Amino acid sequence: MPTPAVTLRLRRFRRRFGITAPKVVVRTHFPWQWLAIPVVLLLLLVGAIGWLIAQRNEAGALAQEKEGLRQLLQEQREELNILRSTAGTGKNAVSIERATQQQLLGQIQNLEAENAALREDVLLFERLIPAAGEGGVVRVENFRIAQELPGKVRYRLLFAFQPDRQSPDFRGRLQLVVSYKLSGKNQRLLLPEGRVDSPEFQLELKHFLRREGVFALPDGAILQQVEARVLQGDTLKAKRVAQL
Repeated sequence: MPTPAVTLRLRRFRRRFGITAPKVVVRTHFPWQWLAIPVVLLLLLVGAIGWLIAQRNEAGALAQEKEGLRQLLQEQREELNILRSTAGTGKNAVSIERATQQQLLGQIQNLEAENAALREDVLLFERLIPAAGEGGVVRVENFRIAQELPGKVRYRLLFAFQPDRQSPDFRGRLQLVVSYKLSGKNQRLLLPEGRVDSPEFQLELKHFLRREGVFALPDGAILQQVEARVLQGDTLKAKRVAQL
């Protein structure tokens, strides 16, 4: 017959391995690294999806902003074209007005010159009337000079001749006596130089004759006086000093 100690051990054995033994749950063990990898991949996937959505929204906003800037640029270009056309019209109007003013000024100057010439002609005729009885007389009615360029002087002359039966016309030559100062010394120039029969200085007139030309002075010369002489052969017929 078994002892009480053996009986107690048998009861414990039956409790562990018999029908009344406690249930045992068998579970498979996985390392935590295997669980972390899917989580990390899932988080990366979610982040990538979020980033793509954000980029798409940002691209849409940038596209809208770009379209707005393009429209604004187009409007500014249209305004600039309008301003340019308006400025061009105003500039053309100003240019036309200036050209018109210059034309009017030129016409006024021409009329003033013609008026002065007519006055000179009237004075000439008035001077000729008292001398109607003096036939065959030639005179220098007007003599003017003007310095155009450095060293270049332009002269203008008006000759008048009162013909008679014995002298229906006058033939002679013009001589200019130019007095100037150079390096502190007074000097004189006779024109024409060399050729006395120069066509520019030959005179042939029946009533009136206008003559003009240009002569040169040495560099640094200061013009003092110009005298015009009318010669017939070697005989002095008339002379006049120019108005500076």
